[in-house]
Formats: sequence, structure tokens, C-alpha cells
Amino acid sequence: MTGPTNAMVLAAGLGTRMRPITDTLPKPLVEIAGRTLLDRGLDALADAGVEKAVVNVHHLGHMIAAHVAGRTSPRIVISDESDRLLDSAGGIVKALPELEPDPFYILNADTFWIERGTPELERLAATWDDGRMDILLMLADPANVTGHSGSTDFLLGEDGRLVRAKGDPAGLIYGGAGIIHPRIFADAEAEPHSLNLYFDRTITAGRLFGMAMNGHWITVGTPDAIAPAEAAIRKFPAGAA
Repeated sequence: MTGPTNAMVLAAGLGTRMRPITDTLPKPLVEIAGRTLLDRGLDALADAGVEKAVVNVHHLGHMIAAHVAGRTSPRIVISDESDRLLDSAGGIVKALPELEPDPFYILNADTFWIERGTPELERLAATWDDGRMDILLMLADPANVTGHSGSTDFLLGEDGRLVRAKGDPAGLIYGGAGIIHPRIFADAEAEPHSLNLYFDRTITAGRLFGMAMNGHWITVGTPDAIAPAEAAIRKFPAGAA
């Protein structure tokens, strides 16, 4: 596999924890060291060879649409959820006509990372095995992240399969990026529901896999997280995604 040429960027969140900034600005357009969170993600997708990215919008979505209007790499398709927020999986199902039939990248619009060596999205594409996997997630070591205050998400087996970490300190953190095959959404409807449902289904089927990232992962959840994120960029300036 040379790598997905389509991507789904999840940018429709309300950003309530980023208030008061998000009272007047959608979270994906918050700038970190002079670049918006959204542009950092879209640039990483462009570098990985993605030709089309579907970006879903809800809160102040017109501002996001205007921001990406002139972008050609990747080409942007807006999936408008202004009338009703569909959550992570519902938003993908609505966008499926633009994403099928091949595996595609998923990317959260509020996280990014600093590359170390081979770009992480290229590593994901090289790791993907269509015969074994339905979902492949990028995972971060808690010792190599900035801005994360929660517990771990998954335990990574020697064979690459994932199970829920349930807070196990040996676990890894979901890094807000991955590859999904659209077959998992067969018969799904564009109603509000979470990707966690599909994570659990693919765990049961033995088809949820993970890849530990080499880079430094950064998440920006609150206004107080902006300064540490910018400090991390200064500390590791080379190859910020």
C-alpha cells in the first residue's frame, strides 16, 4: 500500500474546554507558534500524499470553511454539521460518499506532533495490512507527550493488536490519527455516535491494531496548554508536523 489518498479530519467539536478563546474562534483555528492546529494537520496529510481531505464543521464552521477555501493540497471538502453534531463516527459516516472505497486516514484537528525520522503518517501507511486490520491507530508513549492529563487508552500487544488499557500505566495514548477501512461502517447511519463503538467491535474481532509513534505528541485542550505546546516546539523544532 502506497498510502491513503483520502482523509477525514474531525474538526466539528465544540471546544468548550478552550473557552473563552472558542467563544469567537473554532478550536481548529487556534494558533500554536504562528500556525493553526488545523493547518498543522493538513500539512502533515499533504506531505503524506493525501489528495483530498474531508473536514467536518459545526461550531463557527463558516470560519473554518473560509480558512481552507484557498487550499489545494490537499483539496478540501467541507462536511457541514451545523444543524446537528454527529460525533466522531457519525461525522465519518456522513462523509463516506467522499471517502470510499479504500482505507483513509483519520485525524483529530486538535492534536499534532513533532516528527522524528520517518513521518508518522508514512509509517502508518507502511504498517497497514488490509488482510489483518480494519483500524490502525497511532499511539503515543505517555513519557513523550505534551498537554495530556488523562490516563492511557490502549495496550499494544507484541503482534500489534490493541486492547483497552483501562488506565494501565504500561498503556499508550491514542494520538488522534490512524487509518480506517470504510467496510466497518457497513449499514451504519449518519446519526450521532462515537468511534469508540468501532474500536471495541474491532478489538472483539481481533482487527484493531496500533503503531507506537517515534515523534513527540502534543495535544491542546485548554488555553493553559498553548504555552507548553509552544515550548515543546522550541525544544524540538525540527520537523514539526
